Amino acid sequence: MPDCNLKILLVEDDELFRLGLRVRLQQEPGLEIVAEAEDGETAVELVNRHQLDIVLLDVGLPGIGGIEACRQIKQQYPSLPILVLTSHSQQSMIGRLIEVGAQGYCLKGIAVEKLVLALRSVAAGASWWDETATKEIRSTFAANSIQPQSTNHSTQSNPLTQREQEILSLLTSGKTNQQIAETLHISPGTVRVHVHAILNKLGVSDRTQAVIVAIQKRLIKSNLILEE
Repeated sequence: MPDCNLKILLVEDDELFRLGLRVRLQQEPGLEIVAEAEDGETAVELVNRHQLDIVLLDVGLPGIGGIEACRQIKQQYPSLPILVLTSHSQQSMIGRLIEVGAQGYCLKGIAVEKLVLALRSVAAGASWWDETATKEIRSTFAANSIQPQSTNHSTQSNPLTQREQEILSLLTSGKTNQQIAETLHISPGTVRVHVHAILNKLGVSDRTQAVIVAIQKRLIKSNLILEE
Protein backbone atom coordinates (compact mmCIF):
# COMPACT_ATOMS: atom_id res chain seq x y z
CA MET A 1 0.00 0.00 0.00
CA PRO A 2 1.57 3.29 -1.09
CA ASP A 3 0.38 5.17 2.02
CA CYS A 4 2.48 2.87 4.20
CA ASN A 5 5.65 3.26 2.15
CA LEU A 6 8.64 5.02 3.65
CA LYS A 7 9.02 8.01 1.35
CA ILE A 8 12.70 8.76 0.71
CA LEU A 9 14.56 11.65 -0.92
CA LEU A 10 17.81 10.23 -2.31
CA VAL A 11 20.59 12.81 -2.64
CA GLU A 12 23.75 11.56 -4.37
CA ASP A 13 25.89 13.20 -7.07
CA ASP A 14 27.40 9.98 -8.46
CA GLU A 15 24.83 9.02 -11.09
CA LEU A 16 25.77 5.33 -11.33
CA PHE A 17 25.90 4.90 -7.57
CA ARG A 18 22.56 6.68 -7.20
CA LEU A 19 20.98 4.51 -9.88
CA GLY A 20 22.23 1.31 -8.27
CA LEU A 21 21.09 2.43 -4.84
CA ARG A 22 17.65 3.44 -6.11
CA VAL A 23 17.12 0.13 -7.90
CA ARG A 24 18.21 -1.85 -4.86
CA LEU A 25 16.17 0.12 -2.33
CA GLN A 26 13.06 0.06 -4.51
CA GLN A 27 13.21 -3.75 -4.34
CA GLU A 28 12.64 -3.56 -0.60
CA PRO A 29 8.97 -3.72 0.46
CA GLY A 30 7.78 -0.55 2.11
CA LEU A 31 10.48 1.74 0.67
CA GLU A 32 9.78 4.34 -2.02
CA ILE A 33 12.25 6.76 -3.61
CA VAL A 34 9.93 9.69 -4.33
CA ALA A 35 12.60 12.12 -5.52
CA GLU A 36 16.32 12.33 -6.32
CA ALA A 37 18.88 15.13 -6.30
CA GLU A 38 22.52 15.38 -7.28
CA ASP A 39 23.41 18.56 -5.38
CA GLY A 40 22.55 20.29 -2.13
CA GLU A 41 20.53 23.14 -3.60
CA THR A 42 18.22 20.76 -5.47
CA ALA A 43 17.82 18.66 -2.33
CA VAL A 44 16.58 21.68 -0.37
CA GLU A 45 14.13 22.55 -3.15
CA LEU A 46 12.77 18.99 -3.36
CA VAL A 47 12.15 18.86 0.37
CA ASN A 48 9.75 21.76 -0.12
CA ARG A 49 7.93 19.99 -2.96
CA HIS A 50 7.43 16.47 -1.61
CA GLN A 51 5.94 14.76 1.40
CA LEU A 52 8.92 12.86 2.82
CA ASP A 53 9.62 10.51 5.70
CA ILE A 54 13.42 10.65 5.49
CA VAL A 55 16.31 12.11 3.49
CA LEU A 56 19.25 9.89 2.51
CA LEU A 57 21.95 12.48 1.96
CA ASP A 58 25.47 12.19 0.53
CA VAL A 59 28.03 14.45 2.17
CA GLY A 60 30.33 15.05 -0.79
CA LEU A 61 27.91 17.03 -2.94
CA PRO A 62 28.69 19.84 -5.40
CA GLY A 63 27.38 23.30 -4.66
CA ILE A 64 26.56 24.01 -1.04
CA GLY A 65 27.58 20.49 -0.02
CA GLY A 66 25.85 17.86 2.05
CA ILE A 67 26.48 19.33 5.50
CA GLU A 68 25.11 22.75 4.55
CA ALA A 69 22.16 21.10 2.80
CA CYS A 70 21.47 19.14 5.98
CA ARG A 71 21.60 22.35 8.03
CA GLN A 72 19.17 24.17 5.71
CA ILE A 73 16.74 21.25 5.57
CA LYS A 74 16.70 20.88 9.35
CA GLN A 75 16.15 24.62 9.76
CA GLN A 76 13.01 24.41 7.63
CA TYR A 77 11.85 20.95 8.74
CA PRO A 78 13.35 20.14 12.17
CA SER A 79 11.41 16.89 12.51
CA LEU A 80 12.40 15.47 9.09
CA PRO A 81 14.97 12.70 9.74
CA ILE A 82 18.23 12.82 7.78
CA LEU A 83 20.54 9.83 7.35
CA VAL A 84 23.91 10.76 5.85
CA LEU A 85 25.92 8.73 3.36
CA THR A 86 29.68 9.15 3.42
CA SER A 87 32.78 7.48 2.03
CA HIS A 88 34.95 8.11 5.08
CA SER A 89 34.34 8.09 8.81
CA GLN A 90 36.10 11.33 9.74
CA GLN A 91 35.90 12.43 13.36
CA SER A 92 35.65 16.14 12.53
CA MET A 93 32.78 15.45 10.15
CA ILE A 94 30.84 13.47 12.76
CA GLY A 95 30.84 16.48 15.06
CA ARG A 96 29.61 18.75 12.26
CA LEU A 97 26.85 16.32 11.31
CA ILE A 98 25.60 16.26 14.88
CA GLU A 99 25.64 20.06 15.05
CA VAL A 100 23.54 20.44 11.89
CA GLY A 101 20.98 17.90 13.06
CA ALA A 102 21.70 14.63 11.23
CA GLN A 103 20.31 11.55 12.97
CA GLY A 104 23.22 9.36 11.88
CA TYR A 105 25.35 8.22 9.01
CA CYS A 106 26.23 5.13 6.98
CA LEU A 107 29.45 4.39 5.15
CA LYS A 108 28.89 3.81 1.45
CA GLY A 109 30.19 0.25 1.70
CA ILE A 110 27.43 -0.72 4.10
CA ALA A 111 25.43 -3.84 3.27
CA VAL A 112 22.06 -2.98 1.75
CA GLU A 113 20.25 -4.94 4.47
CA LYS A 114 21.93 -2.80 7.13
CA LEU A 115 21.23 0.40 5.19
CA VAL A 116 17.55 -0.53 5.03
CA LEU A 117 17.58 -1.13 8.78
CA ALA A 118 19.27 2.24 9.31
CA LEU A 119 16.69 4.01 7.15
CA ARG A 120 13.77 2.45 8.98
CA SER A 121 15.33 3.04 12.39
CA VAL A 122 16.10 6.72 11.75
CA ALA A 123 12.69 7.29 10.14
CA ALA A 124 11.13 5.82 13.29
CA GLY A 125 12.97 8.34 15.46
CA ALA A 126 16.08 6.39 16.43
CA SER A 127 19.69 7.31 15.66
CA TRP A 128 22.30 5.36 13.70
CA TRP A 129 25.91 5.97 14.68
CA ASP A 130 28.64 3.35 14.47
CA GLU A 131 31.30 2.68 17.10
CA THR A 132 33.68 5.30 15.67
CA ALA A 133 30.98 7.96 15.83
CA THR A 134 29.96 6.98 19.36
CA LYS A 135 33.57 7.36 20.53
CA GLU A 136 33.76 10.75 18.85
CA ILE A 137 30.52 11.85 20.51
CA ARG A 138 32.01 10.98 23.88
CA SER A 139 35.35 12.61 23.13
CA THR A 140 33.50 15.80 22.17
CA PHE A 141 32.49 16.10 25.79
CA ALA A 142 35.81 14.89 27.17
CA ALA A 143 37.62 17.59 25.20
CA ASN A 144 35.25 20.25 26.60
CA SER A 145 34.43 21.36 23.06
CA ILE A 146 30.94 22.44 24.08
CA GLN A 147 31.01 25.99 25.33
CA PRO A 148 29.04 26.84 28.48
CA GLN A 149 25.75 28.62 27.99
CA SER A 150 24.96 31.81 29.82
CA THR A 151 23.19 31.14 33.10
CA ASN A 152 19.99 32.88 32.05
CA HIS A 153 19.72 31.06 28.72
CA SER A 154 20.50 27.69 30.31
CA THR A 155 17.89 28.21 33.02
CA GLN A 156 15.24 29.12 30.47
CA SER A 157 15.84 26.40 27.86
CA ASN A 158 17.54 23.48 29.59
CA PRO A 159 14.91 20.96 30.79
CA LEU A 160 17.47 18.98 32.80
CA THR A 161 18.19 19.52 36.46
CA GLN A 162 21.76 19.96 37.71
CA ARG A 163 21.88 16.32 38.82
CA GLU A 164 20.49 15.09 35.48
CA GLN A 165 23.14 17.10 33.64
CA GLU A 166 25.83 15.49 35.81
CA ILE A 167 24.46 12.01 35.09
CA LEU A 168 24.15 12.65 31.36
CA SER A 169 27.75 13.89 31.33
CA LEU A 170 28.84 10.62 32.92
CA LEU A 171 26.76 8.61 30.47
CA THR A 172 28.74 10.13 27.61
CA SER A 173 31.92 8.55 28.95
CA GLY A 174 30.31 5.12 28.79
CA LYS A 175 29.80 4.64 32.52
CA THR A 176 27.26 2.11 33.76
CA ASN A 177 24.54 2.96 36.26
CA GLN A 178 26.62 1.29 38.96
CA GLN A 179 29.71 3.35 38.10
CA ILE A 180 27.67 6.56 38.01
CA ALA A 181 26.18 5.68 41.39
CA GLU A 182 29.65 5.18 42.86
CA THR A 183 30.96 8.43 41.34
CA LEU A 184 28.04 10.50 42.65
CA HIS A 185 27.62 8.54 45.91
CA ILE A 186 23.99 7.69 45.21
CA SER A 187 22.18 4.37 44.73
CA PRO A 188 21.95 2.61 41.33
CA GLY A 189 18.15 2.79 41.69
CA THR A 190 18.35 6.58 41.95
CA VAL A 191 20.54 6.67 38.83
CA ARG A 192 17.95 4.61 36.93
CA VAL A 193 15.21 7.04 37.93
CA HIS A 194 17.30 9.99 36.73
CA VAL A 195 18.19 8.27 33.44
CA HIS A 196 14.51 7.52 32.83
CA ALA A 197 13.69 11.19 33.49
CA ILE A 198 16.46 12.33 31.12
CA LEU A 199 15.16 10.16 28.28
CA ASN A 200 11.60 11.36 28.85
CA LYS A 201 12.57 15.04 28.96
CA LEU A 202 14.67 14.80 25.80
CA GLY A 203 12.06 12.70 23.98
CA VAL A 204 14.47 9.89 23.14
CA SER A 205 14.52 6.15 23.71
CA ASP A 206 18.17 5.39 24.42
CA ARG A 207 21.32 6.88 25.91
CA THR A 208 23.11 7.50 22.62
CA GLN A 209 20.20 9.58 21.35
CA ALA A 210 20.19 11.49 24.63
CA VAL A 211 23.86 12.38 24.18
CA ILE A 212 23.29 13.50 20.58
CA VAL A 213 20.34 15.70 21.58
CA ALA A 214 22.42 17.17 24.38
CA ILE A 215 25.15 18.06 21.89
CA GLN A 216 22.72 19.56 19.40
CA LYS A 217 20.93 21.65 22.02
CA ARG A 218 24.06 22.35 24.09
CA LEU A 219 22.38 21.16 27.27
CA ILE A 220 25.54 20.11 29.10
CA LYS A 221 28.05 22.71 30.14
CA SER A 222 31.70 21.79 29.73
CA ASN A 223 32.33 22.52 33.41
CA LEU A 224 29.89 19.75 34.34
CA ILE A 225 32.13 17.05 32.87
CA LEU A 226 33.25 14.97 35.80
CA GLU A 227 36.66 13.31 35.74
CA GLU A 228 37.31 10.01 37.39
